[in-house]
Amino acid sequence: MLILLAGCYPAQIQYPYTAAVVVKRTSLKDNLLALLPQPQQSQQAAQAEAAWLADTAYKAAAGISRINGSWFPGWAGNALVNARLQDRGLCWHYQHDMYRELRRRPLKFFRLGCCVRDGGFATEHNCLYIAAAGAAWPHCWVLDAWMWNGRLKVDKATELSQRRWKDRPSVCDIQAVCYPEGHNWPIEHWSVLRSEDGSYQGYWLEETRRSSQYKRMYDNILRGLEEHPGSPTNY
Repeated sequence: MLILLAGCYPAQIQYPYTAAVVVKRTSLKDNLLALLPQPQQSQQAAQAEAAWLADTAYKAAAGISRINGSWFPGWAGNALVNARLQDRGLCWHYQHDMYRELRRRPLKFFRLGCCVRDGGFATEHNCLYIAAAGAAWPHCWVLDAWMWNGRLKVDKATELSQRRWKDRPSVCDIQAVCYPEGHNWPIEHWSVLRSEDGSYQGYWLEETRRSSQYKRMYDNILRGLEEHPGSPTNY
């Protein structure tokens, strides 16, 4: 029971730096480099970009789970959000948040994408992916920070069901407006919030700014200025 409960908590600050996760970060970096054409794989700039993406993915996933405050992973988190017992915890919350964090650096060798499993159904599941620049879905690696509540799950897209999993570029099109490459929005910022009527709207709308979720985001940002001064992230 203690092990089960421990797995529910958001990933702790030290989690991405444990020996086991450092190995996973290195593995993801190597897998990302393998997506590139052979001549590019040995380039120092490509290796640095792959290392940054891999390291940031694991660090950001843990940081996001702490900000979101979801105490239960996966579908349990969904149930609590839908019951209005917690603000954050849906899979697309984590998808948007991971996109925000991995847009902090302009990319030359890779690109970010958004994908969905069972789109439009009750089992819909949204994730982020990383592909080589110019490469199409499904030649990529899928990043899931939602399933294990900040403990990043990584899948090779070509090994997933192509009947169930699809590219969803429209999500990136919208999020890219909020988070241009090289942005400096704090990790506490959320692009889409739940209004008081239960609908989800952009953070910039007047009705959204009157919501309790906007107040929570604002309070989180103020707290973040104290907790990680001089840095937009908590990792």
